[in-house]
Amino acid sequence: MTLTGGSRSGGRGVAADHVSLRRNNLSVVLRHVRDLGPRSRARIAADTGLNKATVSSLVAELVGRGLLREGPADSTRALGRPGQLVELDGTGVCGVGAEVNVDYLAVTALDLTGDTVSERRVPLDAAHLDPGTTLDRLAGLIREAVAAVDARGGQVAGVTLAVPGLVQGDTGELKLAPNLGWGEVPVIREMRERLGGPSYPLHVDNEANLAARAAYSELRKVEPVQDLVLLTGAVGVGGGMVSNGHLLRGGRGYSGEVGHMPVAPEGRTCGCGRTGCWETVVGLTALLHQATDGDDPVRDPSLDVERRLAEIIARAEAGEPRTLTALKDVGTWLGIGGAILVNILNPDVLVLGGYFAVLGPWLEEPLETAIRDRVIAPDGGGCRVVRSELGFTAAVRGGAQISLDQVFVDPTVIGRAGTGVAQ
Repeated sequence: MTLTGGSRSGGRGVAADHVSLRRNNLSVVLRHVRDLGPRSRARIAADTGLNKATVSSLVAELVGRGLLREGPADSTRALGRPGQLVELDGTGVCGVGAEVNVDYLAVTALDLTGDTVSERRVPLDAAHLDPGTTLDRLAGLIREAVAAVDARGGQVAGVTLAVPGLVQGDTGELKLAPNLGWGEVPVIREMRERLGGPSYPLHVDNEANLAARAAYSELRKVEPVQDLVLLTGAVGVGGGMVSNGHLLRGGRGYSGEVGHMPVAPEGRTCGCGRTGCWETVVGLTALLHQATDGDDPVRDPSLDVERRLAEIIARAEAGEPRTLTALKDVGTWLGIGGAILVNILNPDVLVLGGYFAVLGPWLEEPLETAIRDRVIAPDGGGCRVVRSELGFTAAVRGGAQISLDQVFVDPTVIGRAGTGVAQ
């Protein structure tokens, strides 16, 4: 197709193409610095194939938007005048992740470099509260995080909510969260009203998906992993799956509900109303019911989950037989379900998150034994079991990262310094 000059519509088309090309090039440069670290302009040009003048112009704009900043001199240059490195600017833009779980609320704000700006988790027996009350309290925590970003002169790129259930992302609706007792809750609409119609975008996703995103980012810092399954251990059990670097969501976005795999047909009734779901034998409730009596304080959902787990650890370290038996049983069931996932998905890594990671020293041996016995591929299909180091922050960190993703895809969503206007 040949463009003919002179027509006004053609001129608009050329201008639009130029804007789109520049937006793409801004993204290329910003993601290059994120992925490979501080770089000189000359190095960026050589690495990306963009010419030096274009790179200089792009870097200047990214600095103006508060996304890059001047770093130290390039000490790796052997000859000539050393170039100036540019690096991500962590002082401006932040993403926020917020989580509703059965027994806690959490909010985290991360800057562009991944450093924590604000972090809060509070115990809450959300399963016995109505959605409105829970969302009221979560909105208060989000406002605190946004205020912390504002106090340092920053800008919120977005807020992503993590919830333990089936999410319809295009409508922002939580379709079903059995362990919360929620169904058909328009989470985004409700939260937008509570936050007063904020200027930043709001998104919602399944908490295991977001935790898997955070675990993937952490693992990629030390090894080139491409495929993983993350298991979130809480009252419920979720699974986040990454294949070839991308989250697997399924046809309607409902994938990852691994806690409802039927593994114990003669077992207990699940919160979803069915019998024998995986989480009835490996969820935190299952462990506590087996390891403790009904009046034991560690069953109290109003206490912080890490405090309760610390007591379980103390009993295990003291060799308390009932606790050790419960941990071994949960680890074995974890391996039985884990083997199903490994046989189907053949991940490089099976990541234990949530309470599975905290109690990993007691769960891993029976888990790995069960996987070896039940995975048909040699050597367990090459799958390794690792513990996430993110603890109960994985979902909110993943949410904050997702909120920042749009900035790396289109840096023009962030206004130039001093204007606050995206252009």
